[in-house]
Amino acid sequence: NIKKKKNFYLLILKKMIQFLLLQNRAGKTRLSKWYTPYDDDDKEQVKVEVHRIITTRDNKYTNFVEYRRHKLIYRRYAGLYFTFCVDINDNELAYLESIHLFVEVLDYFFGNVCELDLVFNFHKVYMVLDELFLAGEVQETSKAAIVNRLQYLEKKD
Repeated sequence: NIKKKKNFYLLILKKMIQFLLLQNRAGKTRLSKWYTPYDDDDKEQVKVEVHRIITTRDNKYTNFVEYRRHKLIYRRYAGLYFTFCVDINDNELAYLESIHLFVEVLDYFFGNVCELDLVFNFHKVYMVLDELFLAGEVQETSKAAIVNRLQYLEKKD
């Protein structure tokens, strides 16, 4: 019975976002969200590896690449790389759209978001992130619904 439960949870963990990273061109991680457990040393190693993989890839290649037993889906906006690590069988285009939606909401929320907004208002960025994704799954895809909730939360502060 315990083995069945363990296998069930492993199945669930495979069908979601494992982690997401926002890194600048220099490799400095500006935001990270881990939906599966990694110890601190592994997190640092993953950050370095992911940055090396996505910054050295030629622009002529797609924005997804296999990484360990998962897939990295990334997109560059100005000097920032938005990277999701997902299950190998997940839909790449759906996650590219999710990245774009995340950036659109950040742009709307901050008024043309820049790297400094992420650094000095990281708590607000996490709030935006939590409106979009819950426990590694896409929670909301409507920009209007997300913006309305964020405006409501801002009024509460």
